[in-house]
Amino acid sequence: MSIESSTHTGPVSQAATKAPGEESLAPQQTRIMGRVSYLLAWFGGCVSIGTFTMGSSVVGSLNLIQATLAIAIGCFVIGIALALNGAAGYKYGIPFMVQARAAFGFAGTRLPGLVRAVPAIVWYGFQSWIGAGALNMVSATLFGFDNLVFYFIAFQFLQIGLSVMGFQGIKWLENIGSAFILASLVYMFYSTVQRYGDELSTNLLTMEGSWGLPFWSATMLFLGIYSTMILNVSDYSREHKHGSSPSLLTIIYSMSILPCTLFMGLIGYMVSEATGVADPIQVFANAVDNTPLLMTTLLFIAFAQVTTNVLNNVVPPTYILMDVFKLSFRPATIIVGLLAFATFPWKLVTEESAAGLQVFVQTYSAFLGPIFAILVVDYYLIRKRTLNLEHLYNAQGPYSGLNYAALIATVVGVVVALTFSSVSWYASLIPAGVVYFLLMKHWAPCQRFRQ
Repeated sequence: MSIESSTHTGPVSQAATKAPGEESLAPQQTRIMGRVSYLLAWFGGCVSIGTFTMGSSVVGSLNLIQATLAIAIGCFVIGIALALNGAAGYKYGIPFMVQARAAFGFAGTRLPGLVRAVPAIVWYGFQSWIGAGALNMVSATLFGFDNLVFYFIAFQFLQIGLSVMGFQGIKWLENIGSAFILASLVYMFYSTVQRYGDELSTNLLTMEGSWGLPFWSATMLFLGIYSTMILNVSDYSREHKHGSSPSLLTIIYSMSILPCTLFMGLIGYMVSEATGVADPIQVFANAVDNTPLLMTTLLFIAFAQVTTNVLNNVVPPTYILMDVFKLSFRPATIIVGLLAFATFPWKLVTEESAAGLQVFVQTYSAFLGPIFAILVVDYYLIRKRTLNLEHLYNAQGPYSGLNYAALIATVVGVVVALTFSSVSWYASLIPAGVVYFLLMKHWAPCQRFRQ
């Protein structure tokens, strides 16, 4: 295996790209997303139903101004984190699972892969069930046909079909869908203010709120929704055309995530404050007094699940299956779609499952911050932003096996994250990053990974 550049910044040789199981994981040569297209892709892919709930959760602790600033700060932190961790994929055209080999080793990548893949598949099934429920309600209202199971199966196979089209299909889906999503959000926000304005004007602006720990905890809540994407951002940045500076990429990420998060978070916040119901979807479905608004809301919910799932919940586990089982892109996407059925999403939406789902989210989130810190420290401080592609694609080379420095640093970060659960992502960064850096610099068993 050879590299075209002596500084290891060039693509892997033609022979290497044809190695079994590595074809679609090889450095990306043809990039299809310009700046506008890339921004719209992230815009369309960042519509999470969980944002409504996060908005509802800060009612009583923050006033309207504080909630708005918490959302904005969270989004800009996300933008910085995405730009930092996506730099390797953007420069070298490599996906997340290949990027992680330098820090975790070929065998060790199963840890960050598992942490990213399991939540993605669970949310894939969960959000597909929500989208199917929205379509079923539209169907029952307009046509009298009520069959949730039918719509779930059909909705899931629709998403599988869109996924196998690869990033070319994802690009056009996200670009076209972003206009509908933005229009729907503006309409929903306007309708919320019109309907609940009198109840909201007194409480939300006059309450004192908090600028302390509850405020910073709220910034992490909105950040946490997208913290999974921070890990595998290289899967997307490798598709973005060269020419964007780190500062411009930070702006692209932040401004693509901010509008949806701001609108959805504030809608959840205001509806919950006005009605006392924490589930804004239920509020819209039951309390909206005109059919066009209800249909628009439900169609928005369904369409948003498609754009979010295809970008955020299909691509990560697909690349992980490709890396571990040496599959090509299309079979891997089909398997991911079928695995989503096995998450039993109809169980996850029941009231008795809510507590268990919350524990699940808290558990996997505790791993995300430490792994992000390790990847950033590895790329910027250990490698000085220069990767050896020959080693990254050589399973018998110096990155073979497991890098115990990354494993130990992850454990340390997870312990700290669980200790300070309200700001877990923030709290885990420094301990995990420092431990990894010191072990890589001074622990003999890690020295081969520094090559």
